[in-house]
Amino acid sequence: MKKLFIFIALFPIFTFGNDNQIPSKIKEVTVYLSGAHVTRSAHCILKAGTSEIKFTGLSTQIDESSIQISGLQSVSILSMAYDINYMAQKKNTPQSDVLQNEIDALELQIAKFRNQIAGLEEEEKVINGNRLLNSRTDGVSLEKIKQISTYYRERITDVKNEIYVTNLKINELDHKARAIKSQMAEINNIPEKEQGEIKIKFDTAIDINLNISISYLVEDAGWIPSYDIKSKDINSPLKLAYKAHVYQKTGQDWDNAKIALSTGNPNVNIVKPTLGTKYLNFTNGRSKRFSTATKKQRYFYNPTVKKIAGTILDESGSPLPGANIVVKGTANGTQTDFDGFFTLNITNGQELMVSYIGYKTEELPIYSSVMNIKLEEDSQALEEVVVMGYGTRSKKDYTGAVSRVLQGKTAGVRVRGASSVPQLPLYIIDGVPVDNFIEGDLDEDEIQSMEVLKGKNATSIYGSKGNHGVIVITTKKSAVQDDITQTKFIIKKPYTIVSDGDITAIEINTFSLNGSYEYFTAPIVNENVFLTARFSDWEKYNLLPGEANIYFKGAYVGKTVIDPYTVKKEMTISLGIDANITVRRKQDKNFKSKSFLGNNRILDRKYDWEVKNGKAVPIDIKIMDRIPLSQNNDIRVIDIETFDADYDTKKGLLSWKIQLSPKQTKTKSFSFRVKYPKYKSISL
Repeated sequence: MKKLFIFIALFPIFTFGNDNQIPSKIKEVTVYLSGAHVTRSAHCILKAGTSEIKFTGLSTQIDESSIQISGLQSVSILSMAYDINYMAQKKNTPQSDVLQNEIDALELQIAKFRNQIAGLEEEEKVINGNRLLNSRTDGVSLEKIKQISTYYRERITDVKNEIYVTNLKINELDHKARAIKSQMAEINNIPEKEQGEIKIKFDTAIDINLNISISYLVEDAGWIPSYDIKSKDINSPLKLAYKAHVYQKTGQDWDNAKIALSTGNPNVNIVKPTLGTKYLNFTNGRSKRFSTATKKQRYFYNPTVKKIAGTILDESGSPLPGANIVVKGTANGTQTDFDGFFTLNITNGQELMVSYIGYKTEELPIYSSVMNIKLEEDSQALEEVVVMGYGTRSKKDYTGAVSRVLQGKTAGVRVRGASSVPQLPLYIIDGVPVDNFIEGDLDEDEIQSMEVLKGKNATSIYGSKGNHGVIVITTKKSAVQDDITQTKFIIKKPYTIVSDGDITAIEINTFSLNGSYEYFTAPIVNENVFLTARFSDWEKYNLLPGEANIYFKGAYVGKTVIDPYTVKKEMTISLGIDANITVRRKQDKNFKSKSFLGNNRILDRKYDWEVKNGKAVPIDIKIMDRIPLSQNNDIRVIDIETFDADYDTKKGLLSWKIQLSPKQTKTKSFSFRVKYPKYKSISL
């Protein structure tokens, strides 16, 4: 009996010390722009000696190297392992419990109705029995017999009707119960998702109570900056609501957790770079120069964007018609219209590639549904001599010979329109012929451009080796993006964020901005008049690039984008278009002329614009235009007349600040002449 007692006393310690599952709760989460740092809390009692504890019900996306345990006091960790349990025991969900309660309630009602029918059937038997007993009519008057017959007939009819109606109710309830059971079966048939587990082996010299914190990094989570900008009228300050759209699909709900939002990137390389010596030497003049500098990551992928609209501009702000926009790694792309505008539906992919002849290709994460992108001129791409085949040719020698392929591929090299190119084409990789090239030898991230040569265009450059077509591939070096700055926003209110990928909006703060309002138009690029608000000291708000919903006088007027990385001193926000103010720009036909002076041609240009205030209140408006600048000594801009405009001679920009009374109209003019060799053409 004594031995049995010892066994029973030691059994709980054995279970605790070998495979004890301890529950834990998510206490706080720091959400990064990409990824999250989760902290869980747990309480456990350790007996002296070695104990092994398993923390279950964790995410399957944990970065094992990021796991940290705190609150150990004098306890030591002998080992720690993270694993994924694919055979987790299935538990009833709250939804299935609710459905089961509904089924139980319906079945109880059905049972009551069936008992009611049983009682009615017994009554029917009694009525029928009494009718037989009273079938003898000796000594009973005819009137009494009629009354008894009427009673039996009416009552038996009522009983049968009640039984019929009650059966209908049972059928209805039974139908509902079957539908709920079917719904519950679907829920129960959903396979249980695998769960992460952390198993830790502790060693302690004494019995001890521990309050442990477990923290780790997870993927598939993040937050997206968003803004609401509200203006009551042009005499009131702006209200800027800074918000975060938080999402997560880590496999575990963050239930009533303390949330912090960070602008940092936990995966960035924080090792200080080393700068070596740069040595110069001769080259063959054909090798491309790549910048190996790590780029600073300013924008982050926004998974909620399903459609993009925007404008592609050059460095001066002029639209680039026909620019190519492609979702990297897909065949999904489009081109800009005459005004540089484009729209593109996003089904998959995370980056945009924007290219235009003579400009550097820009690659950006899809960070907003509104993306206005400026391209930088590529001086090397504008050279008149290019490398083709095994030698150097001028562009005019192969114009039309190249069919540019702008799409990427999902696995290996894929060429659009490959059905028109015979099998076994000649592959040229960075100017070198490659035999036995296999699709997939190159990753899409390594490809800068891909060109297809066909027919005579191929054989004229590559000879008979180009009989089956030529695919010319130029590779590139991938650049690593970097961001080492970090700001953390501590959210006072706890939030529950479900692991379903949906957005949870969290307000970070609301600011009152004392800015100045001004109407603005640049009719050379857009004839609409925009109401803008300008304010300084925006740096102190720690703003990030993001979409902004604009509200003016209580009405939603549209979206804009706040991008602090492109702002220098003052931030200007467009509050929408005012149709009550009109502007028109036109060229003075009487001033348009051509003349010749020796070997030079002279063009005369004069432009007039007219602005009208159709509003019932006075306004201040800024109007901008420009005079072209020459980049060639043979082209001269002379006899510039700006009249009362402010003229930036370095940029060639003109600006007027005008006050207009209600219904007032004003006109302004400027002119210039361009002198250049008469045998040349210019882009004016």
